[in-house]
Amino acid sequence: MSYDVAALEKLIEQFQKMPSIGRKTAQRMAFHVLDLTDDEAKEFADAIIDAHTKIHRCSVCHNLTENELCPVCESVNRDKGLVCVVEDPRDVLAMERTREYSGVYHVLHGVISPMNGIGPEQLTIKSLVERASSGNITEIIMATNPTIEGDTTAMYISKLIKPFGVKVTRLAYGIPVGADIEYADDITLMRALSGRSEL
Repeated sequence: MSYDVAALEKLIEQFQKMPSIGRKTAQRMAFHVLDLTDDEAKEFADAIIDAHTKIHRCSVCHNLTENELCPVCESVNRDKGLVCVVEDPRDVLAMERTREYSGVYHVLHGVISPMNGIGPEQLTIKSLVERASSGNITEIIMATNPTIEGDTTAMYISKLIKPFGVKVTRLAYGIPVGADIEYADDITLMRALSGRSEL
C-alpha cells in the first residue's frame, strides 16, 4: 500500500528543485510549511511572489534591486572609478561582508562556458565594455571564481578592456582554486582583494 498525498508530494518536489536540496531535506521543509499557520503560510508565499515580481537587474551594474539603480550604484560614497566584476549577485554580498571594498560592481550573471552553451553574448560583458569606454573608470577588478571558466572569462574581458587604458587586476589567489567566492570567509576575501595583481 502506497502513502501518497498529491499536494504534499508536489510541495516536496518543488523544494527538491532547489540547489543542494535532496529528498529528505525537501521533505523536512515541506512538513515545516505544513506546520505554519494560515497567516504564516500566506506571508511565506507572498514573500516569494514579491521577490519574483519586484526584484530586477540594476540598469548600471546588473546587480539585483527593486529600484532603477541598486543601493551601491545609488550611493554617493562609493568610488565609481573602481569596478569589481563578479559572476553572481551572491558574490556582491560576499564582497560587501569584508567592509573593505569601496568601489562599485558589475555582475556578469555567469561565466563563459562553451560546454554549457554560454558565450559572451549571454553575459553582461557588452555593457561592461561600454562602462569601460566611458572614460570614468580607472580600474576593473576581475573577481570571477578561480576556475577554468572564471579565469577564461577574466582573460577575455581583460583583452576587451585594455585598449581603453583601464587598469585590469585579478583577485589574488587567497581563494582556493575550484572554490566559489560566496563561500569564502571574510579574511580570505580581504587578503585576495588587497593582493590583487594586474592582468
